[in-house]
Amino acid sequence: MNGDAIDSDLADEIHSVCRTTVGDELRSITYFTENDVEQLYLRSDLEQTADLIGFAEHERLGFHSQSAYRNTQLGEYGATIRMFENGFLSRVIRGPHGVWVTTDDMSIERFEELTSALASVLDEYADSVDAPVPDETDAA
Repeated sequence: MNGDAIDSDLADEIHSVCRTTVGDELRSITYFTENDVEQLYLRSDLEQTADLIGFAEHERLGFHSQSAYRNTQLGEYGATIRMFENGFLSRVIRGPHGVWVTTDDMSIERFEELTSALASVLDEYADSVDAPVPDETDAA
């Protein structure tokens, strides 16, 4: 978590997209790969003690579980949204990298805008990350 996990241009773009789509409801932004995790933003009124490694271990399961949803009548997997007592977590994974964003309560339309915008940014930068793309045949 020393700033080396993510290209600075990608970090700036992710932060900009989140601030634009989420506004003041934005709580935090975290970028992750199979091997790294980097918090890009944390709102000043929140405690600095979040267990990023613990969250990352759980969210990394998404690299492998996406294949479980392939070829369903729901269509391609887009994002994960989790509801908590004090906010929401949205996770988007594309290729070898992902982002989870925590927010206050928002309309479903804003979650859709956020996840779509993040997917576009991650797709654009997919080749700039040195992490390997998980082999979907290994997914459980």
